[in-house]
Amino acid sequence: MTNAARLRDSTQIRLPTDAVSGLRDELEERFVVTVRREGSRVRIIGSPVEIKSVSEFLTRNGITVA
Repeated sequence: MTNAARLRDSTQIRLPTDAVSGLRDELEERFVVTVRREGSRVRIIGSPVEIKSVSEFLTRNGITVA
């Protein structure tokens, strides 16, 4: 059986809003993801493959993804 927390972690990235400031449009253009603002945080939602690619992209742009 799949662990729900593990599945959720593989399909989303949560960051402070200012972490993706200036990158949101590029994220939505380059990747098949949804970027939602939730208060002071941003949730990037997509398939596990897209989330892995987004994570690598963010890391290359100096944003730490836990």
